[in-house]
Amino acid sequence: MAGHIDAAAALRGAARIENAARGSSHWYAVYLWIFAAWQLAFVPAVVLWHAGTAASGGANAALVSGLSVYAARQRVVPRGFARRHCTVIGTWAALYALTIVLSVTVLRDNVLFAAVAAPVCALPFAVAAVGERRRRT
Repeated sequence: MAGHIDAAAALRGAARIENAARGSSHWYAVYLWIFAAWQLAFVPAVVLWHAGTAASGGANAALVSGLSVYAARQRVVPRGFARRHCTVIGTWAALYALTIVLSVTVLRDNVLFAAVAAPVCALPFAVAAVGERRRRT
């Protein structure tokens, strides 16, 4: 009988830890939404103002550095984080590279293309952020 009581206590303790971890893991959704919002400004700047590419690249590097420090300081990392994050970043990188290639070769200084490319590049981050919210509930 004592074994059952110990097992029940251990399960309650595990449930408390899991609930605390879930409550602390919302940071990744915030992180993803910030990246998604940033794409709405960053992509048009790169596509339309080629002379400003160095400045916008520096701003992007600053944002990525700041968010990386923020991510590294978090106490809780969601389950499957590395694979999920690499998938999001890889999808974004492919879309962003395609955007840059098209903006340099075919659609140079095209405002409509910039207006479409920005939300397309933000899409991987937004989809992942919505998925994070669903995983937490």
